[in-house]
Amino acid sequence: MSTEHSTTQPAELAWFKSSYSGTSGGDCVEVAATADAVYVRDSKSAAGGPVLRVGRGGWAAFVASSAE
Repeated sequence: MSTEHSTTQPAELAWFKSSYSGTSGGDCVEVAATADAVYVRDSKSAAGGPVLRVGRGGWAAFVASSAE
């Protein structure tokens, strides 16, 4: 799986909280998708924190392996 760590991201990203995040507010992961990549960030440091960029194929493999 190919990943890239970056603090820059496309401005047009629409972030949403992962359904796998905890309900207590401490374990929140936000995800945004574009045509070629999926971006993941920790919602506690969303404004200026690091962002993980994963290719669509790598994300699909990750989600498929998580469901097993």
